[in-house]
Amino acid sequence: MKKNRMAVWVGLTLVAMGAAQAASAGGRPDLVVKGLKEGKPHASGELLVKYRDGAAAADRQAVVHGLGAQKLDTVRRGNGRTGEIALLKLPGNMDLSAAVQALSADPAVEYAEPNWTYQHHAVSNDTYSTNGSLWGMYGDAGTPANAYGSQASEAWAAGHTSCGNVVIGVIDEGIYFNHEDLAANIWTNPYDPVDGVDNDGNGYVDDVRGWDFDGNSNNINSGGANDDHGTHVAGTIAGAGGNGKGVAGVCWSGVKLISGKFLGRRGGSTANAIKAIDYFTDLKTRHGLNIVATNNSWGGGGFSQALQDAITRAGNAEILFIAAAGNDAYDNDATASYPSNYPNANVIAVASTTSTGGLSSFSQWGRTTVDLGAPGSGIWSTVPKSSKGALVSGYASYNGTSMATPHVTGAAALYASTRPGSTAAQIKAAILDATVPTPSLQNKTVTGGRLNVSGF
Repeated sequence: MKKNRMAVWVGLTLVAMGAAQAASAGGRPDLVVKGLKEGKPHASGELLVKYRDGAAAADRQAVVHGLGAQKLDTVRRGNGRTGEIALLKLPGNMDLSAAVQALSADPAVEYAEPNWTYQHHAVSNDTYSTNGSLWGMYGDAGTPANAYGSQASEAWAAGHTSCGNVVIGVIDEGIYFNHEDLAANIWTNPYDPVDGVDNDGNGYVDDVRGWDFDGNSNNINSGGANDDHGTHVAGTIAGAGGNGKGVAGVCWSGVKLISGKFLGRRGGSTANAIKAIDYFTDLKTRHGLNIVATNNSWGGGGFSQALQDAITRAGNAEILFIAAAGNDAYDNDATASYPSNYPNANVIAVASTTSTGGLSSFSQWGRTTVDLGAPGSGIWSTVPKSSKGALVSGYASYNGTSMATPHVTGAAALYASTRPGSTAAQIKAAILDATVPTPSLQNKTVTGGRLNVSGF
């Protein structure tokens, strides 16, 4: 089965319908605006304009200039008898509904409408999804189903499988980047080719897939099979979906993962955590890389102003810091757990839930310090396995708020991919606003609810 991807196109049926409407009623801007108000999916800022038959080139150009738009394509060429259909890109601050209504009164325009999007209906055919093991990705509908899953499968069914052009930083152990379910979604650094030179001047030579801050090398899998935790986290965010094997992450394709490895066999240090956070902030601020969030499935240290300041710098660059609440079953309101307890606006703190909707027995909580719950008990994902002295692709089930956190990080990537230009605050608000009220999380989290990937 080929990967299902979100497709954006102008179909012959749409064009024919538009022409028929125009012939009878000059288009229906009221229906167009109604569809926009209902949130029907469409390409952001794109507008199809059907010019009236015989409209002169100067008239068509005046429409483009009047909107301050850019012509992206000629969908259908015009001639002396038939008006041209053009695809325009509006300025970022222009309201699509207002543009449609204004153009309906333009004598050169027959009708205008959004570039609506159409999708294949995607479901995962990956082994651990179809056999009932991948409950954290399930929703109320579909087969298998679990109402207490993240509802990611319902987002997939609506065509939201790709997180194109979104980048996620994984601050953790390393990632087994050759894993069969991860290789396609691992970032390759375009700014620093492998040549022994620090071409991008960030202090890290040949950081082709990220950096190992613990070992000070460009080998993000220096821990071999011991990099299982970071690899497991990566698979929940971006395990390749629809390929008939293994697992499916919240984002099936398009998303790129960068490793900020700072946890080694003896754990990780505050110094290396700061380096890792600043590494991602630098990539975004200097190169414009669309890093939406970092996943932080770690904790245990005391308060560090230096670490909090690094998180602040990331926030100033519009990077979310999504963090595990901790696995010691206590109230974070009473006893702070770092880094999830830092009060920075870009922090999202995540508790763990079970497949029956309970708060996991190990999970920490906090009415004012932990934002939401997400699946974290019995979570299958990608791991490296050692076989005859070599690493091979494997899968394992782990428990922890470490496993809950990447479900939320994947949700952030999915949201950002469908709403380019969203701020960190907007993405966080959308995730928290979409949560499903859950009895076990009432008075235990800020939202009192669990992750709902299909809710935005």
